[in-house]
Amino acid sequence: MDLILWRHAEAEDGLPDAGRKLTEKGHKQAQQMALWLHQHLPERTRILVSPATRAQQTAQAMDVAFETSTQVGLSASPVSILTTAAWPDARGAVLVVGHQPTLGRLAAFLLCGEEQAWSVKKGAIWWLSNRVRQDESQTVLRCVLAPEML
Repeated sequence: MDLILWRHAEAEDGLPDAGRKLTEKGHKQAQQMALWLHQHLPERTRILVSPATRAQQTAQAMDVAFETSTQVGLSASPVSILTTAAWPDARGAVLVVGHQPTLGRLAAFLLCGEEQAWSVKKGAIWWLSNRVRQDESQTVLRCVLAPEML
């Protein structure tokens, strides 16, 4: 299984938090990453998106159907994201468009075995895979990519 964590692109400051919109720079970040993802995501990738406006706008740059889920939203936990994505047992790939600090804590958990305060840049992706070697489940970091690197 592949699990791609995509932090929403740059958003305006303000309240309410759930209603914050992408900035002009954020729209550009989302478009750049969406183009890259279109070229690299496996067919039939399941896309789970936070209901927060900035996450919705980030995912809309993909111009494909996606699922909105509070389980990957502002109050999500690493466990709720893993459960919703069916990690590591789902077939294929799951793209999660979500938020800090949860995405960073989730990446740390999968790679180190414990939650830590890792930072995921705005608009960036972390692509992780699960594999089994010698009857041992392993998490592999395949790619970390920020929009300014595209």
